[in-house]
Amino acid sequence: MAKLLAKSLTNKKVMLTDGSLLGTATNVIVDMKTGKLIDLVVKPDPAIDTSKYRYEDGFVLISFEAVRAAKDYAIVDKNIASQGSAIV
Repeated sequence: MAKLLAKSLTNKKVMLTDGSLLGTATNVIVDMKTGKLIDLVVKPDPAIDTSKYRYEDGFVLISFEAVRAAKDYAIVDKNIASQGSAIV
């Protein structure tokens, strides 16, 4: 994916690759040493089963590796997103 400003993701709707709405992006977790984007923090849609995702303090954490595109929506690979991620 091309370079992306993390602030451009705030308040974007997050959609899974199967077309379902996951929720709204609220923040990004960044590795302060490397500047690498680690996780996309999403306020989940009430209809979403959050048990498939890493869930913390009312938010779903999606590994940034799962983010495929970010224009009108942030598009997230459903298979990678539901696997979680290891924080380096």
